[in-house]
Amino acid sequence: MEKIGRTKIVDLFKREDFGAVVNVKGWVRTRRGSKQVNFIALNDGSTINNVQVVVDLANFDEEMLKLITTGACLSVNGVMVESVGSGQKVEIQAREIEVLGVCDNTYPLQKKGHSMEFLREIAHLRPRTNTFGAVFRIRHNMAIAIHKFFHDKGFFYFHTPLITASDCEGAGQMFQVTTMNLYDLKKNEAGSIIYDDDFFGKQASLTVSGQLEGELAATALGSIYTFGPTFRAENSNTPRHLAEFWMIEPEVAFNDILDNMDLAEEFIKYCVKWALDNCADDVKFLNDMFDKELIERLQGVLKDDFVRLSYTDGIKILEDAVAKGHKFEFPVYWGVDLASEHERYLVEEHFKRPVILTDYPKEIKAFYMKMNDDNKTVRAMDVLFPKIGEIIGGSERESDYNKLVARIEELHIPMKDMWWYLDTRKFGTCPHSGFGLGFERLLLFVTGMSNIRDVIPFPRTPRNAEF
Repeated sequence: MEKIGRTKIVDLFKREDFGAVVNVKGWVRTRRGSKQVNFIALNDGSTINNVQVVVDLANFDEEMLKLITTGACLSVNGVMVESVGSGQKVEIQAREIEVLGVCDNTYPLQKKGHSMEFLREIAHLRPRTNTFGAVFRIRHNMAIAIHKFFHDKGFFYFHTPLITASDCEGAGQMFQVTTMNLYDLKKNEAGSIIYDDDFFGKQASLTVSGQLEGELAATALGSIYTFGPTFRAENSNTPRHLAEFWMIEPEVAFNDILDNMDLAEEFIKYCVKWALDNCADDVKFLNDMFDKELIERLQGVLKDDFVRLSYTDGIKILEDAVAKGHKFEFPVYWGVDLASEHERYLVEEHFKRPVILTDYPKEIKAFYMKMNDDNKTVRAMDVLFPKIGEIIGGSERESDYNKLVARIEELHIPMKDMWWYLDTRKFGTCPHSGFGLGFERLLLFVTGMSNIRDVIPFPRTPRNAEF
C-alpha cells in the first residue's frame, strides 16, 4: 500500500482541496451497501463525526473485504471528494484498503443501542462508542479550560501530595497506604498497630483534598490552584459519588468571601462557555441523544448572575415551600445540612438559576472556616447548580491563630498532625480564601450525563475496581 501521511478525520472535514489523495486510519462503525458498492463509516476518535468511505467492490479482493466488519481497524488511501449525501461535505473514494486489525463477531459493540450499565461492564471498550468519545473529548477540553483560566489570571499550578498523614476534612474516610503484611500486624500492649516498620514509619493515607497544602502555597505564591486525584473511602453508592475523583482547588491570599464568590462564578462560567465554543459537535450530540435541554441549560448559566443567598434565608424559602405543601424526603430546619433535593429546589424551582449559598451553621462545616461575628455561622459558600446540587464548596479561611487552635481543640482534631498548618497562622498570617470544584460534577453538568460513573474512564466505587 502506498505510504501517504495520515490525515485525522477532524482535519479532513476542514479541507477543501477536493481531488487530493489522502490516507485515513480508524475503526469501522458500520458497513452497508449493495453488490456493487459499499459504504463504510470510519471513525478515528478525533471527532464525533465518521467519514464515509465509498468502496467499489469490483476493485478489491473479496477475501480482504470479508474482514471489514464492525470494530475492525483500517487504513484507507483514497480520493477526497465532495459528498453528495447529507451530513458531511467530504467523503473518500477508496483506492487501497489495508485491514490493520480484524474484529470478530464476539465484539460487544455491534450496531445497536447499549445501556449505560452494560457499557460500564466493558469500560475498556466504551470509549469507542459515540457517547463516550464525546464525553472524554469534553473531559479533555474542560481540563484545558481550567488550566488556561487560572494561568491567564496569574495563578500557579501547585502539586499537592497524594499520600498524606493528615485528614483534612476530619471525616476519617481515608484509604490507608501501607507496605505492611496485613496478615501479621505488630501491635503494642494497648492493641494499637505499630507503624515503626511501615514505609513511612507512621500511618499514611491517600489524600481527600489538597487544600491544606494549597493554603501553604497561597501564603507564599499568592494565587495557586491544585488539580489532581483525591480519594474518599465513603461507602456511597449514589450517582454523584466516586471513591477516586479529580478536584480543582484554588487558594488565594488576600481574598475575602466576596472575592471568593466572584472567582467561583467567573471560573465556572468560563468552563461552560469553553464547552459551548470548543466542543459544539460533542455537546450537540449529547443534547440530541440524552438530554434535550442540555444546551439551553448551559446557555442559561452564562446568561444570569448567580443568586447570592444566606443559608438562613435559604432555609426560610424551603420552610415556606413545605408550608405551602411541597414534599421533601428529608426534613428542613435551621442547622440541617441541606440535601441535594433542597439545593435543587432553590435553583430549579424557586430562583431558576444558579445560587451561591453562604453563612452556614458552623456545626455542619469544616474546622478551618472563618467564623462570622454572630459566633453561629461561618463564611462558607456553596455554588448550587441545576440537576447537580452542590458543584463548588469553599470558604474564607480562619486566619487567626488562637481562634483556629480553639476550633481544632473543640473538634478534638489530633494537633500533632496539624503543627505545620498552624505555622501559616503564626508566621505572617493573612486573610485568604479558596474553594473546591469536583471535576466530575462539572462534567456531569456539561455533558448532561446522569451518573458520575459515566464521566470518568474507569470509575472506582464500592466493590468495583475493574480495569
